[in-house]
Amino acid sequence: MHNSPIFTNDTITFGLLMLSLGFVFYTESRTTGFWPKFYKIVPGLFMAYMVPAILTSSGLIAPEWETVNEANEVVKHKSSIYFITSRFLLPAALVLMTLSIDLKAVFNLGWRALIMFFTGTVGIIIGGPIAILLISIFSPETVGGAGPDAVWRGLSTLAGSWIGGGANQTAMLEIYGYNQKLYGGMVFVDIVVANIWMAVLLIGIGKRDKINKWLKADTSSIENLKEKVSTYTESITKNPTLTDYMLMLSIAFGTVSISHFLSGYIAPFFGSLVATIENATTRNMFTFLDSEFFWMISLSTVTAILLSYTKAKNYEGAGASKIGSIFIYILVASIGMKMDLKLIFDNVGLIAVGLVWMSIHAGLLILVAKLIKAPYFFLAVGSQANVGGAASAPIVASAFHPSLATVGVLLAVFGYAIGTISAIVCTILMELASAT
Repeated sequence: MHNSPIFTNDTITFGLLMLSLGFVFYTESRTTGFWPKFYKIVPGLFMAYMVPAILTSSGLIAPEWETVNEANEVVKHKSSIYFITSRFLLPAALVLMTLSIDLKAVFNLGWRALIMFFTGTVGIIIGGPIAILLISIFSPETVGGAGPDAVWRGLSTLAGSWIGGGANQTAMLEIYGYNQKLYGGMVFVDIVVANIWMAVLLIGIGKRDKINKWLKADTSSIENLKEKVSTYTESITKNPTLTDYMLMLSIAFGTVSISHFLSGYIAPFFGSLVATIENATTRNMFTFLDSEFFWMISLSTVTAILLSYTKAKNYEGAGASKIGSIFIYILVASIGMKMDLKLIFDNVGLIAVGLVWMSIHAGLLILVAKLIKAPYFFLAVGSQANVGGAASAPIVASAFHPSLATVGVLLAVFGYAIGTISAIVCTILMELASAT
């Protein structure tokens, strides 16, 4: 939790995030001087993430903070910017980016995409216990504890988050009964390590050609999809009118509105069904069905796929995916805002566990990608579909090409489905590792 930042008004904070994005896009557009050399090394998308992180680290803004009122009581405050961007702009972006999707071409991406996704899952499952064993050699107290305070119980929530998402993370907290007073520390490790890894992936996107060459990757299916979408876009490109913009926004946010409305009924319905399952382990495997966010993202994506078979597809020619990309960049800035670089040093032990864990996940992905000659796109999106879920996977996928955002969502849905059971397997191994 942060001390009160200089700016606590979300209107001001949002303005600063937009100014930071303006700075990134302006400097990235320069053709002479320092900036072209800088952006050859550092991708613009990474900067869109990092500049807000610097604003948070400097104390200008904060995702959440505490104050003390007149009665000397601690009052917690939270910015609503990330909630709004993830619940409003993310699904709207997915709709606009999916309008031009060629679903058949997406499925033609082949088996390598699924192999890399499941490799990422296995990397998380085995990474946890190996990290515990390695850290215990140097600092056994970091991975110790007993009863509800046992660190492996807390790490189970990371496994749930890094394979599925928030719903799976909460399920693991309930299954293994970790001390909720200590849970905040695990959430912090989750945010820090996951965001560091996302930053690494974003940097890699800028070097994907070199990485693909080293992997000897076959990128033909991805290039074919990009070429197909680009060719189609060029064939329908037109100078958009105000009516075009208004209709695109009405399609996007109308779909989001309907998806929110329906998810408000579907999630409780499935939640009540799941609650009737007697076996606790089986019941917690399906807790993601009780998540309104899961249903909202799924319904938005499915609706957009259906719209791609109608004349709405032609709005790509008026710039639908460009508007979607604007929303994605705002989401990236709001995610970057959650990262306070100073706090990395406040819990070095657990963060070290998380970094070792994520390194094993990354190492396994690189090894398998090299063996099966999978493109960097499959590595990056396969990883984020696990670690970042539906909020981050489309960001990484769309950085390669807007038409690929749907691939990130489809893989992230797999993550929701297998998140809890995979996290349980990981936790069993971590408990065994802690006992040695």
